[in-house]
Amino acid sequence: MALPPRSDWATIPNLVTLLRFLLLGPVCVLLLDGPDTLAVVLLLVWALTDWVDGLLARLLDQASRTGAVIDPIADRIGLAAIVLSLAVAGLVPWAALAIIVLADLAMAVLATSAALGGRISVSWLGKVRTFVLMSAVFLLVAAAAWAPALVPAAQVLFWIGVVLHAVSGIDYVLRARWAPAAAPAGAGPPSRR
Repeated sequence: MALPPRSDWATIPNLVTLLRFLLLGPVCVLLLDGPDTLAVVLLLVWALTDWVDGLLARLLDQASRTGAVIDPIADRIGLAAIVLSLAVAGLVPWAALAIIVLADLAMAVLATSAALGGRISVSWLGKVRTFVLMSAVFLLVAAAAWAPALVPAAQVLFWIGVVLHAVSGIDYVLRARWAPAAAPAGAGPPSRR
């Protein structure tokens, strides 16, 4: 007896992405109270879910359209909320949050249709940006909790991540603008006669 087909959203990687959404509240509350060991651990788990969901999607052959849409949303919302918490806690300047949010808004407004239409995909610059920014946020929180003398060095790395975020956002928007228009529905690929 064959199993019914799995729904696009019902995958283990999407469950991991949902966990990222659920962890966001506790992470932000702990950061607002002042970084401590629990905040560092939960932030690390939150950040690792971004890597784990992609790894599981490939290993389990469970890549899905739903995952492709909700994963970057989880990243953007999560990163903005965490940086907001760090700004309120006085660990990062409000200008950094403004740059991150403006870049995300520009990408959402100017590039979402191209991304959803499959005309552009994540670039190596976007992957480097995500790695640097998430690593910097984690190192900043760890330094604040365990080694305050290292906070300035972590803040420099954080600013590098913010600059990469802005540059990646510009690249994403430009690639969306230059991407070929989507083919009309039902047009299919051109004939090779």
